[in-house]
Amino acid sequence: MTAEITARPKTTDREDIAKRLLRGSAKASYDPLIEIDWDAPVDPDMWGIRPERVSLYGTHLWDRLTEEQRKELSRLEVASIATIGIWFETILMQMLVRHAYHNDPSTQHVQYAYTEIADECRHTVMFAKMVDKLGWHTHRIDPVAFQLGRLFKTIAHGPLIFAGALFVEEVLDQFQREAMPDEQILPLVRSVARIHVIEEARHMRYAREEFHRDWQARGPIDKAYSKIVLGLITYYSATRLINPKVYEQVGLDPKEAYEAAKKNPHWIGTKTWAARKVVATLNTADAITGLGKYFWKKAGLLG
Repeated sequence: MTAEITARPKTTDREDIAKRLLRGSAKASYDPLIEIDWDAPVDPDMWGIRPERVSLYGTHLWDRLTEEQRKELSRLEVASIATIGIWFETILMQMLVRHAYHNDPSTQHVQYAYTEIADECRHTVMFAKMVDKLGWHTHRIDPVAFQLGRLFKTIAHGPLIFAGALFVEEVLDQFQREAMPDEQILPLVRSVARIHVIEEARHMRYAREEFHRDWQARGPIDKAYSKIVLGLITYYSATRLINPKVYEQVGLDPKEAYEAAKKNPHWIGTKTWAARKVVATLNTADAITGLGKYFWKKAGLLG
């Protein structure tokens, strides 16, 4: 075990951290139904994400698209990523409820779990409204990932709950932090990003602390099992970020485009970039090794 982990405070600071997070939530929480102008039109001349972050950027199919189609694809891809965010945040809310169910609700750290659930409820509504505004539909995820999500929310224990949350939230956070100051990106997307970044900063702090605290108490068999399950979850999340139907909507063959994106070094590099912080956090805990690491690499998350 590394010096960084062994040097972490023990349970004495758990309540202090939760207390600060609760205070932060009271000072800086937002209602997206009020904060965002949902009636503003979507400007077809603006991007949903930086062009170099689009999954087909740099491919022969990208060269085939007009500038208008590229911008539409960028907006659809943001919507597709948000749909995966909804899928996982719905799983996360159920896991947090179960986590709270097994702990003392009078403690600050459990009260923060309930606070995060409330935040995530607002985020899913915000994402769903953005998806609709961007001209996309919240298509149900494929059956394999859908059933895996159902299983994961049922069997995941502490470290898996918080490591999974860290992965999805860190990846979304990287895309959104980059989008916030970029004036070529739609104001709607930037407004959603601003709210999500501010509130998720607290969620990620909570997840890191809870993950490290619980991970240290796990035995070698439990850790080995957790690494495999986490690898599967990250693989299915990362490889479903872009629904192939977005390609069809801009006039491309979805199978051809999906294969092009899958092999695209620019898109693989974007996923590695987006996952770099959570990878560093979990590597510190030696949580990405063995068969689990294979799935991280197969998903294009380790470079």
